[in-house]
Amino acid sequence: MTDKIEKTDAEWRAELTPEQYRVLRQQGTEPAFTGDYWATKDAGRYLCAGCGAELFSAEHKFDSGTGWPSFWQPAANGAVETETDKSHGMVRTEVHCARCGSHLGHVFPDGPRPTGERYCINSVSLSFDPEN
Repeated sequence: MTDKIEKTDAEWRAELTPEQYRVLRQQGTEPAFTGDYWATKDAGRYLCAGCGAELFSAEHKFDSGTGWPSFWQPAANGAVETETDKSHGMVRTEVHCARCGSHLGHVFPDGPRPTGERYCINSVSLSFDPEN
């Protein structure tokens, strides 16, 4: 992983769309079944919409039926970081980009083998780089 990216709030607001800012910087969530990538089945890489770091591979994507892109593992060790999220009256594990700290979504222990994890990620937190 490359060096961490740090920006001011004003820089983030200038670079992101309002919806990206709400999700990536304010830990928001897009409505289920509305994002660009929840049903995408194309080969390629999913990058952080905030900094362009590679986060997930289409090879690790699966249809969880939740309406958000779901992956059973990140593209590489260290691509994402997690922390406990106690908001909204529940305890979850938040996932964020290891490079820029942008909120991506949450990880749950109900995914498929081999990891048993479901990285439930907001489409707006991602950009997609299709395989040529």
